[in-house]
Parts: sequence; structure tokens; C-alpha cells
Amino acid sequence: MCGIVGVWGGIPDKMAVLARSRAAMRHRGPDDEGFWEDTENDLGLAHVRLSVLDVSHAGHQPMVSACGRYVLVLNGEIYNHLALRELLTIQGQAPDWRGHSDTETLLAAMVAWGIEATLKSAVGMFALALWDRSERALYLARDRMGEKPLYYGFTGSTLFFASELKALHPIPGVDWTLNRDAVALMMRHNYIPAPHSIHRNVRKLMPGSYLRYTRDTLPNQFDQQTVSYWSAYDVAFDGVKQPLAFSRDDDALDALDGVLATSIRGQMMADVPLGAFLSGGIDSSLVVAMMQSQCADPVNTFSIGFNEPRFNEAEHARAVAEHLGTRHTELYVSAHDAMSVLPDLPKIYDEPFADASQIPTCLLMRLARQHVTVSLSGDGGDELFGGYSRYQRAMSWWDRRASLPSSLSQTVGRMSGGAARWMPGASRSQRLAKLGHILTASGAGPFYQQFVSYQGDPASFVLGSKLPPTPFDKATNLAFFDHITWLDAVTYLPDDILVKVDRAAMAVSLETRVPMLDHRVYAFARRLPQQYKIRDGQGKWLLRQLLHRYVPSALVDRPKKGFSVPLGEWLRDPLREWAASLLDPVQLKHDGLFDADRVQQEWRRHLSGREDRSGQLWGILMTQAWLAHYRDKGLSGL
Repeated sequence: MCGIVGVWGGIPDKMAVLARSRAAMRHRGPDDEGFWEDTENDLGLAHVRLSVLDVSHAGHQPMVSACGRYVLVLNGEIYNHLALRELLTIQGQAPDWRGHSDTETLLAAMVAWGIEATLKSAVGMFALALWDRSERALYLARDRMGEKPLYYGFTGSTLFFASELKALHPIPGVDWTLNRDAVALMMRHNYIPAPHSIHRNVRKLMPGSYLRYTRDTLPNQFDQQTVSYWSAYDVAFDGVKQPLAFSRDDDALDALDGVLATSIRGQMMADVPLGAFLSGGIDSSLVVAMMQSQCADPVNTFSIGFNEPRFNEAEHARAVAEHLGTRHTELYVSAHDAMSVLPDLPKIYDEPFADASQIPTCLLMRLARQHVTVSLSGDGGDELFGGYSRYQRAMSWWDRRASLPSSLSQTVGRMSGGAARWMPGASRSQRLAKLGHILTASGAGPFYQQFVSYQGDPASFVLGSKLPPTPFDKATNLAFFDHITWLDAVTYLPDDILVKVDRAAMAVSLETRVPMLDHRVYAFARRLPQQYKIRDGQGKWLLRQLLHRYVPSALVDRPKKGFSVPLGEWLRDPLREWAASLLDPVQLKHDGLFDADRVQQEWRRHLSGREDRSGQLWGILMTQAWLAHYRDKGLSGL
């Protein structure tokens, strides 16, 4: 795991600027650092390295190909790089290897096969930049599922890119104007979906795609079309057309066991200490169980606990760890611990990000980093195998919507009582408003977007904003269940779950890996008929059955709590003073971003104790905290 940054174009003291950019993300790579410059073409590349494979200097970046034509900076891991090396050797296209790093392998493959064929052949997580000195072309690419981040933008005709926004701040002349439309999206989802970012002139490269720039196309800036070398939608659509068929459930279990075991085996490759996160839930327990089945020594496992029983799963994680024989470490989190994390959140995440489980995630990463350099997670299981309870709720409401009578208002009134089960903190008027948005949405995507929204009309909270396009606007030929699980795989998963983990882990120089997101596992899941995902009202049915081969059902079959915190209570007590200062109406009006009166209304509702508005307030709080932090840093345009 590493950090990359680059500038193509004329800026003063380019290498000094890149040195400051590199220093800003030193946490992503504390073991090594490097520069490379093409003075003739005004290009500079920089890299920081967390050594995981081939910790020798042979893995140093930026790396120049043996032929001298290409220069590569890579953030991530290529799990099948040994197989790629073998194939290059068989084809007679292997160079004289300098070491055994995956960077060298990927670079040699690009020399032999070209960038698109190499990207399609690679199994891994990555964001990269490749400079072709012969064609004077710069390629930017990102992995299929969006595990690794890549931001890019322009100042004039100068292109810049980096793994994190903070690495771009030293670049002179950049317009950091706030993207109010992105803030509106943040109010809706509590994260900012790609390709949007908090800044109007910076974008995120979409997963599964690459960009190619030459001097002729640089002036096109954002009009340059991305090239999709892999599509989550295409795989989902093909999966529906070619579903897997099994004569017995055990055959399905064997197939899932095989594809997951292959992924986990590849992701356990490391030259440094390795472990896994263990919540005691289905996904993390299965990953740890399969790791332990492939490992003679006890696997290092880590979990977080809470003193509030409603949120605590530490005892379940401990029971699973004892059964599997792992080397288990746990940490209990208090409100005081949460408060210690709050000042760091704006600089860790670089843009407003409001998944409140970011707090225990940051603490979990700090705990794991004390013992290992690499840790595997169970993320992705819910999105791929139908685990979220909201899928079944959404399907139920979608079916009801199809049979609406002519009088919508009467229907919404009758149905609002049922909505209380999945909007427990909302008032009757809020449930009615939410149902109105849901039941009048045009199509599956807008319906589901409203279903998972924290605010039905977020643009009304953010002054001078409108909602920009997102994948939720895309019409598809998928059935409703397939459509909404695809949506989560291309929005919530990369832009919430993976952002949350990557930034928190990299802040302490910890590499995280996600075996469920091997693209072959994703393809398997998309071909798996719904009956293997949801059966008898239970999500992730096949994953559960596979876990039972390793862990007794009594240890893992229980209602899902999720990796969350008692945020509602904390905002009324230990975090109240901190929150009140950020929501001060005088400050809100001075900042000019949010409608201060509407925000105060939300805050009063929450403090009354009659409604839980913590989910809605957290997005505002994280945005205000981010704004204060970077205005203090002197970032222009905010």
C-alpha cells in the first residue's frame, strides 16, 4: 500500500511542490519515498511506500521499465503477480527481474501486453499512473471495485492527481471552490459518490476505468472520456443471463468455498505481519475461519467493543476467536475515546464523510497497527450476497408501490405506521414525507435512492445547490433485487465502506485487504440465483451455510447489530457541547452553506429526545468540522 501524486504541466518549483505533496501523505507510505521527473515534458511523479511485498529497494518507485519507455507509480497490491510473471516468462517477454515486487511485474506486463490487457489480467486493488515516454501519454487507472482512491483535476492546462486530496493542496493555482452540489449529495447519503468530490474542480476516477491524456487532449480537461475496462453492471447483467445451476445446495456451497478460498489464499501473501478484523458476524467470521484453515499458526484477529450492550459484539467475536484458535485482541470504546478521534476526522477523510462508524473504525485500525502491517476484512458480503435487511424491506415496499390505488395520500397515511419499523427515530410527519418521496419516485433507482436517503430533499438544506447525476439515475434491464444490490456495489460500497476503511487504515500506515471483493467473487455472486442469497427471510443464506462448516451456528446466528456507535445518545450528552458549537446559527449563517433555521430545527428535535436525528445531523456536523479545519489551513475558495 502506498500513495501516489503527480503533476503534468508548468508550475513553479514542481519538484519542491511534489515534495510537500508527498510529505502530506507520508502516512500512506512511511518506508520509502521517491521522485521522477521528465523535464522535457514538464511531468513530475512522486511516491511514498508501505513495504509489504519485496521490502528491499528493488520495489522502489517511481519505477522505470527495463526498456526505459514506461514509468509507473502504483498504490495497491496485485495478488496474482506471480502467475503473471510465469506467463510473461512462458511467452518469452519477461525482463531480467530486479526483485519480486508486484510493481515490477505489472510494469513488465504493460510493456508486453499494453495497459488495457494488463488491467484486465490483474487481480488486485490498485490506483496507478503510467507515463509512456514514447507516445508522451499519461494513463490514470483504478481497480475494478474502487478499493484504492484516485483524485484528479486541472489548473489551466496542468493536470494533477493523487491518492488523497490533502496531497493536492500544495499545488499552486488550484481553485478549491466548494462543490455545493456534492454537499447536497452528502446530505442525502452521508458520503459523496464518485465521480464527484467536495471541490468543483477535482474529481474521483471511477472504479474499473482508466484515462489517457496527451498534450493534445489535456485542454479537454474533464471532457476527456474515461475508458471502462471492467463494468460492475455488465457483470451483473451477464450474471442474470447466465445464472449458476446446482442440483444440490452442497454443490453451491462447494463452489462458493472454492472461489473464496482462492481469493483469501492470494490475499494472505505478504512479507510482513498479517491479521484480520473480527466482529463475530457472518462475513468477518467466515474470512477468519478460512484464513485459519489455510494457516498453521494462529491468525491475529482484532475487534472493538462498546459498553452499551445494544452495540456490543465483542463477546461474540471473542467466542468465534476461541473456537477457531486465533490470537485475539480487543478494545472497548467509550464516549471519551470517540471524542479523542473527532479532531482528526477532517484531516483523515479530506472531504466531508459522515458514516458514524468511522469512529470505531479509526480506533480499530490503531489497535490492529500495533500488531500487524496488513489486515483482511469481511467487507462486501452484504452487497454481494444480499445481507442488508433493507433489501427485503425495499422489495416489500416496491411490490406495494406497484399496486397503489388512485388516492396516493390515503395510501401513504395508512402505510406510515409500517414505516415506523424501519424509521424508528422519525416522527409521523417525517415518515409520511419519506414515504411520499419513495412511492412517487420514477423507477427502481430513484425509488431506492429515496429509500436509503437521510434527507428526501437535501438540496433544500444546502444553499445554492442542486443534485447532480449519480448511478441511481441509470435505468437498467435488471430485476429490482439485482438492480439495488448493483447500486450498492457501485455507490455505497466504494464511496462509503471502502473510503471509511482505506482512510482510517492508511492514517496509521495499515494495509487492508477485502477478499470478498475479488472480481471473481463478485462475478460468482452476480450469477448466483436469489434463492441462495435470501431464503426463509434470511439474507446471505449461502454465506451462512458455508460458515457453519467452520463455526457452529450457535456462535454466529443472531440479529445483525452492525459496526455502529450510540451516536444519538452521545450527541445529547458527551458530544453535545462539541455539536452545539458547530451548529451555532451565527456560525452557520456566516459560513453560508446550510440553511441555519432548518439545521436548528433538526437539532432541537434531536435534543428533545422524541426523535433520533443523529443520522441527519452527523452529515452537517462532519461538513462543518471539515470546513472549519480547512479554512483554518488557509485553503482558498471555501
